[in-house]
Amino acid sequence: MAKNLIIGILQIEATNDKNKNIERAYKLIRQYGKVEANVIVFPEYFMSPISMLTPQELYNIAEQVNGEFSRKLTNIAMEYNANLIVPVFERSKIYPKVYNTITLIQPNGNIRVVYRKIHLFDAYGYRESDYMLKGDKLSEIIELDNTKIAFSVCFDIRFPELYRIYALKGAEVVISPSAWFKGPLKEETIRFLAQARAHENTIYLVVANQTGKMFTGRSFIVDPLGVILLDLGVDEKYYEYTIDVDYIQKVRKILPVLNLRRIDLYKLAPID
Repeated sequence: MAKNLIIGILQIEATNDKNKNIERAYKLIRQYGKVEANVIVFPEYFMSPISMLTPQELYNIAEQVNGEFSRKLTNIAMEYNANLIVPVFERSKIYPKVYNTITLIQPNGNIRVVYRKIHLFDAYGYRESDYMLKGDKLSEIIELDNTKIAFSVCFDIRFPELYRIYALKGAEVVISPSAWFKGPLKEETIRFLAQARAHENTIYLVVANQTGKMFTGRSFIVDPLGVILLDLGVDEKYYEYTIDVDYIQKVRKILPVLNLRRIDLYKLAPID
């Protein structure tokens, strides 16, 4: 029996009102019609964009992982019997810093942390580290619907070591919520980085991106050969796509890059 995973991607322009963001997400998902996704992926900064906020203001918006914001989202998970991958701003013990945290919200209402962003976006004149603390470990590799999934966030995509380690640890799909800022050639940048990460590791890569005035949109799914399977354009929308997880093994027979590594000359081992 073929192993398929139905992925729902929410592409949205979030506001500084986190409750309105939930209402908008629910409306977009409901408008789609028959929701069949095993996994629904929300974009980075879904709780709120940060560029117009002070660190103190963002800290006030942030919550604990099992706070009211996440508990409201359990209604979507339960109604559609889907696992939600939701980035939240998690308050740390060091005021006014937060973690950029990926949570898994399950249909049974369980909420758990699966990853805290480890590479902060201190580039192009932007400083996430003014607002956030770095995570201190890699993503869990979790199994959902018989598919092994790992996580990254936005700027992480510029660090190929992360994805190679995930592939060596058995990840078949890497999900990357993003808030990719607009700018010269920025759409092309995220696409070629994602295609490279998927192709060089023969994995699927899913990017759920913010859209609107500040962000590029263009959420997409890349297959293990680096081919773009889906592009959501720039409008707010929710959309589902079925990936053939068994295709990974077919690709790895014709492109066995993981097995052809020269570990006698260099080594990159999985990190626990």
